[in-house]
Amino acid sequence: MMWTWTDCLCVNILLLLQRAGSEKFEVLGPTRAIVAVAGDDIILPCYIKSNISAEDMRVDWFRVDLPEPQSNIRVHLYQDGGDKYHDQILSYRGRTSLFKEELKKGNTALKLTRVQGTDDGRYKCLVQSKTHYDDATIQVYVRAIGSKPEVSIEGQKEGGMTLLCVSKGWFPEPELEWLDSKGVTLSAGPSETDRDYEGFYIVKLKTIVKETDINRFTCRVRQSQIYDVIKMETEFHIPSELILVHTDPWKVALAVIVSLVIVLVAISAFSIWWWKKKDLITKLKKNLDHNSRKLKILADQLDLVNMKGCPELETIRKHAVDVTLDPDTAHHYSCVPE
Repeated sequence: MMWTWTDCLCVNILLLLQRAGSEKFEVLGPTRAIVAVAGDDIILPCYIKSNISAEDMRVDWFRVDLPEPQSNIRVHLYQDGGDKYHDQILSYRGRTSLFKEELKKGNTALKLTRVQGTDDGRYKCLVQSKTHYDDATIQVYVRAIGSKPEVSIEGQKEGGMTLLCVSKGWFPEPELEWLDSKGVTLSAGPSETDRDYEGFYIVKLKTIVKETDINRFTCRVRQSQIYDVIKMETEFHIPSELILVHTDPWKVALAVIVSLVIVLVAISAFSIWWWKKKDLITKLKKNLDHNSRKLKILADQLDLVNMKGCPELETIRKHAVDVTLDPDTAHHYSCVPE
């Protein structure tokens, strides 16, 4: 049988088609989203249908939902029989791995350890041979229950007391609300939201409260889960003396001025009293010193008389007589008893 050029061409085409058909494969992933609890390890399923070996293929895991601009979207790369980390997203560094012994069975699943908030999103598992490729998409929902609300007093404002409520470590983002003692929602501004380095949410909410009969207020954090609603709340009581009663600005200014005047008057009165008292004490001390000196002189003279004696004094005593003054004839400066 003679082979023509046309016959040879047809045979080669059939062989190429057969070879190409034999290398075609289908990549499958989970039919449902994966719910991951923060801190746990999870497996993102992905495999080649018909258990074709992936040891010599390229297995590429990457994110498909990161915000722009995001220059790096790779989660894990297996190529040329080994793992490649040169362009891996930094938050996944040291937390991803493939099951190397399972690659020959077509299992290209990814293990992700220590799940954090930034892991929430959509992943694509791309498997590529020299002549064919296919991929599967996996949705991951991360759930983290954060801390109980922490309440603190920020200060006085607008005739009331400003309260701050903070709760940390949530995913997805929760809601905060303030309630009075009857469970009625209090008016508050928009909540402040931030995220830590692992992507978990930190939420803050302020409100201004005025004095009530009980002065008891509650901060509640609420998060909607896929199948449930998580609630936590903290009750806070404020002593009445800490709540500023609302007054007009001019009344506040007047009260401050009156208080200052009273303080100044009290200080001035005390200063005057103190200086007068100090001056009186000084005068009394001078008088005492003067009299003390006089008494000392008299005492010295008496001592001298007692020691030496006085003959003239004895003569005077012997000739002493009683003298009676007539008030009518006495000198006008004399004091004569009647």
